[in-house]
Amino acid sequence: MLIEGKVRRISGPIIRATGLGGAGLFDVVEVGEKRIIGEIVRLEGDEAIIQVYEDNTGLKVGAPARSTGRPLSALLGPGLMGTIYDGIQRPLELLYAQSGAFMTPGERGDPLDMAQKWHFVPDAGLAEKLVSGEKIPAVPGLVLGTVKETESITCKIMVPPNVKGGEITMLAVEGDYTVLENAAKTSLGEEIPIAQWWPVRLPRPNAERLSPDQPLVTGERVIDVFFPLSRGGAAAIPGGFGTGKTMTQHAIAKWCDADVIIYIGCGERGNEMTDVLTEFPELQDPRTGRTLMERTLLIANTSNMPVAAREVSIYTGVTLAEFYRDMGFHVAIMADSTSRWAEALRELSGRMEEMPAEEGFPAYLPTRLAEFYERAGRVRTLSGAEGSVSIIGAVSPPGGDFSEPVTQHTKRFIRCFWALDRDLANARHYPAISWTDSYSEYAEEVQPWWERVNPRWAEVRRQCLDLLKREQRLAEIVRLIGPDALPDEQKLILVTSEIIKDGFLQQNSFDKVDMYCVPDKQVRLLELIMEFHESSYICIKQGAPISKILSLGLKEGLSRLKSTVKNDALVELDRFGAKMRSSLEELERSYRTREVL
Repeated sequence: MLIEGKVRRISGPIIRATGLGGAGLFDVVEVGEKRIIGEIVRLEGDEAIIQVYEDNTGLKVGAPARSTGRPLSALLGPGLMGTIYDGIQRPLELLYAQSGAFMTPGERGDPLDMAQKWHFVPDAGLAEKLVSGEKIPAVPGLVLGTVKETESITCKIMVPPNVKGGEITMLAVEGDYTVLENAAKTSLGEEIPIAQWWPVRLPRPNAERLSPDQPLVTGERVIDVFFPLSRGGAAAIPGGFGTGKTMTQHAIAKWCDADVIIYIGCGERGNEMTDVLTEFPELQDPRTGRTLMERTLLIANTSNMPVAAREVSIYTGVTLAEFYRDMGFHVAIMADSTSRWAEALRELSGRMEEMPAEEGFPAYLPTRLAEFYERAGRVRTLSGAEGSVSIIGAVSPPGGDFSEPVTQHTKRFIRCFWALDRDLANARHYPAISWTDSYSEYAEEVQPWWERVNPRWAEVRRQCLDLLKREQRLAEIVRLIGPDALPDEQKLILVTSEIIKDGFLQQNSFDKVDMYCVPDKQVRLLELIMEFHESSYICIKQGAPISKILSLGLKEGLSRLKSTVKNDALVELDRFGAKMRSSLEELERSYRTREVL
């Protein structure tokens, strides 16, 4: 139902309009003659406060404001994959073709190609029941049929969660249809089209939340072994400018074992989004050998685009993720960056003259962060399949200060924290994830999965983290008195820690062997390093100096294994381990013999 009002006041992207008292909160509004899209964020009697998602330069007081009577929604159906959208699901490539590099206010573009025909294949069991006269309840999540969206993704056409019920009375036969044509009809007169609308601020329901006991394997050793993220988990990557947040997310997007990748560029610089838009279509999917864009969806909201669209972009992204989750896919969201999103909230809050909280952010900042991160999860879908949405949000604290509100509130709602360290980044240590400031609360839950890969995963992980903590304490002493004053046992800790940093934690994303590390290789590398440490400690106890151990060349060999041993040739690790044991046993034996003599 259309409700018309008039613009009374304009304050940047915030519009006050009278005559819209009968509209609903979060209804979409079209403002001015150009029909600029906005959303009602507050109602005060007969007056509505609207945030607009487009440039409103030239808008005048007295201009018309029309409520469409529906909330801001995303169109969900085949054709999403490989598309580049803005924050309100307008296809940017289409808009570029229409208006050039700079969009004009009020520019429109259908989220999906309404003219393209997709080959719909009805569910065989469902079609057979319908022909035999059997009653089929129109329950939410019921799979009506499938559409081959890309070579990597098959889109399931399902009964939407908001269906009123009844029974299926018509099911489309196999053939080519547009997204607006019906896949089915119900006895209550409801039509179920191939593509369906869903409000972006409303989480899509599921049947059951499952335990996050399966890791999201990324191929990044420091993440998978030290600070693992589970499927359906939520993680944050905080770090100052230039510490590698975006590069880490790019690597995870390419190599993680998610079925679908959704990258949300929220308020980032234009050149960074340009890198994403140019690199992703050229990246090869390591699983299929085809382009990565066949299972990737991009949402681009650069820092020079309207601030209100930045605020809504993460809700659009997570709604698209839940759509694929409900089909039984595992989805990974890269949100870059939630700090820019929070800054959009701060600006809009100031325009609405709300009372500011800490550092000017609105008092509801923690609530909005929770609403976003709580939509992550591994679930049993309404159709009975298993799917997940994993959220990895980048945080850009000013000056790298992790005590600022966005980082601190984010830590309340995530269980995996990958803190980026500027000193590591300046030393060209990639990924620059600090092993002292980072943590993961998923480690215990994914431990059974990792122990099926290697029973010693938890043991070597604990030993290694303990060793790095001891090395950190020794580093303070070394800065004061130098390493030569330390006993050989403590020098060995420094040597082993250096091997861990160079041969395990540091990873070369340009090395064809080292850019991705399979789980088995990750644990075996760490096993060999810890075995070197234990055997070397025995040698030192027998009287062997640390210089003799270093002269064996094992330190350099261990550091090179990550790039010399391919993922499918792990037997070479066993050969190196046998050689290492033989060398250290011989050294230990020679000094034990001297002691006896």
